[in-house]
Amino acid sequence: MNSPFLEEDFRVHWSRLTPEQVEPDIAQALLEAKANIDALAGDASQELTFGNTMLALEEADKKLTVAWGKVGHLNSVKDFKELREAFNKMLPQVSEFSAKVPLNEGLWKRVKAYSETEEAKELVGTRKRYLEETIASFKNSGADLPPDKKERMKAIQAELAKLTQKYSENCLDSINAWEMIVENEDDLSGLPELAKEQALQSAKGKEMGTDEEPKWRFTLQAPSMTPVLRYAEKEALRREVWEGFSAIATKDPYDNHPLVGQVLALRQEKAELLGFNNFADLVLDRRMAKSGDCALAFEDDLHTKIKDQFDRENADLDAFRAEQLRIGLEPMEPWDVAYWAERYRQAKYDFDEELLRSYFPVDRVLNGLFEITQKLFGVTIREAEAIYSDTPTEMNSDPGYEVWNDDVKVFELFNQSEKHIGSFYTDWFPRESKRSGAWMNYTLTGDRSNGKKEPHLGQIHGNMSPPTDDKPALLSHNDVLTVFHEFGHLIHHLFGEVEIKSMNGVNVAWDFVELASQIMENWCWDRRGLDLFARHYETGEKIPDDLYEKMIAARNFNAASFAMRQLSFGKMDLEMHIRYSELKDEDLEEEMESVLEPYMAERKRKVPVHLYNFGHLFSDPTGYAAGYYSYKWAEVLDADAFTRFEKEGILNTDTGKEFKDKILSKGNSEDPLRLFVDFMGREPDPEALLRREGLLNG
Repeated sequence: MNSPFLEEDFRVHWSRLTPEQVEPDIAQALLEAKANIDALAGDASQELTFGNTMLALEEADKKLTVAWGKVGHLNSVKDFKELREAFNKMLPQVSEFSAKVPLNEGLWKRVKAYSETEEAKELVGTRKRYLEETIASFKNSGADLPPDKKERMKAIQAELAKLTQKYSENCLDSINAWEMIVENEDDLSGLPELAKEQALQSAKGKEMGTDEEPKWRFTLQAPSMTPVLRYAEKEALRREVWEGFSAIATKDPYDNHPLVGQVLALRQEKAELLGFNNFADLVLDRRMAKSGDCALAFEDDLHTKIKDQFDRENADLDAFRAEQLRIGLEPMEPWDVAYWAERYRQAKYDFDEELLRSYFPVDRVLNGLFEITQKLFGVTIREAEAIYSDTPTEMNSDPGYEVWNDDVKVFELFNQSEKHIGSFYTDWFPRESKRSGAWMNYTLTGDRSNGKKEPHLGQIHGNMSPPTDDKPALLSHNDVLTVFHEFGHLIHHLFGEVEIKSMNGVNVAWDFVELASQIMENWCWDRRGLDLFARHYETGEKIPDDLYEKMIAARNFNAASFAMRQLSFGKMDLEMHIRYSELKDEDLEEEMESVLEPYMAERKRKVPVHLYNFGHLFSDPTGYAAGYYSYKWAEVLDADAFTRFEKEGILNTDTGKEFKDKILSKGNSEDPLRLFVDFMGREPDPEALLRREGLLNG
């Protein structure tokens, strides 16, 4: 086959997906999708049914969705000049097509006409919800707009796609353009040995230094940057890294300043075209929060409840620093906060989190995660053969799976009857060609209609500390939480049993989607969960009791400060999108600094609000925009839902099966609140999160 992006093989041939194939393959997929939509929009002669209207609409752009998903995936994990150029060439055309679908007058007439048929009125369950969601989506995309405004909506969507892609590229390029080279090992005093080894290896990878005169290279990737800020005794190093991170995408040639204002303006215009006061109200119309004001009230309520504890935590930290340095109380520099917080935690709990790394080699963590999953949900996970080639390979019947990088692994998931449920890739280590952060994505959604049980295909990614020459990849406990988090998203996809693919798995209300991921983190704290995988990479010993007890005692250290940081991001997000009309002529950064003042501790100098390196909000036409509050919203749900496991057994298969059957398998087939109530037998307890974090009543 000469169109590799259009191949329908479950075992994707990644080596064949080359930049020169992007344009012809996506162009062909666009032609087919347009023809399918035009056929639906123009055929008014036949009797309308769910099959020839709703299911036909669902299938119309299937080939394009899968093919473009592969392009976007490669752009995230293997970015290079030719691929980026191919992606950006086709992005406007794909965006234009997507924007046009709900604005197609003939198609909208057909969907509305079908909704008025007797068959439509008698729909129940998933099919009824799919019709309702489709109508709401069409309306919120401009289906009822007059022709001139429809044209403007298409232009807005195309421009948003272009601007947010550029924002994302600027972030990646800016991160890759920065490095800090240390030539004197004494300057690295305080850094964990693993961080030093990785910096040494990074320098060697760039052909810097020799065995006789070594050098240490640090980057703005989290595994490199975070140890410096937390452990480096030399203030100048911490300052250089902090200033580098604060300046990401703020200067030419990677400056995101102008893009932020343009994106916000287009989002506001889009909302107003659709009859909404602001972009937040548009985005949240079909989510659990329902409106921007409701989400903001949720954020403000949590802020009020933890503010006193937040102030006490920061006063205690300032006092500890002053005592250690034998100076008077004074605000500290922002690059000193993580360093002194770590020293305070070690002093208060006699706990150094770095000691845990030796117990979390990545392969053991994955094996333990899989064992927990198997016990909870009655499934089996087995590693499959991963095949890497940096040149295109011929299609063959090899039982293995091709991968896009030599450290990517593949696993298969089976139910109790040994039926193949799905497969997934894991990609855990940073590369300059890979975007930062951690994420899950779905590659293929299997057919679950008419009794079919096709397997799903997904992927999970992170940017963890890589292995060194003499040590395996050793994860921090926070890394372990991230692995479990992303795996929660993954099983939401893999366990999906929804017949409508676009409503399967993680395609749920954004303030519900994090429940499946965040609840998995709880098993990383419970001794019974940890004992399944936390073993010293050399001796195989479990985490000693005294170290575990210190870890648990320190769990809620600075809990209010961590919560306040998340709340500040959500607050800024909502304020920008709710109040854009009044802020558009103001200095946005200055306004956000004022908004966030009650969320920030006093520092010696101004801390940037990170408008220009906030991919969650600006690297996608919508993404987490007006939705960052969802993390805290879903934390309430996960803290509450986990109480069932605490009461009934954290490895209780019956409870796990209920969670899988009532939440994970349901996707968007029912209202999310109804799904939660079905599992818990009641509505969410709003104080569950505060109780878990020791923040109730301060």
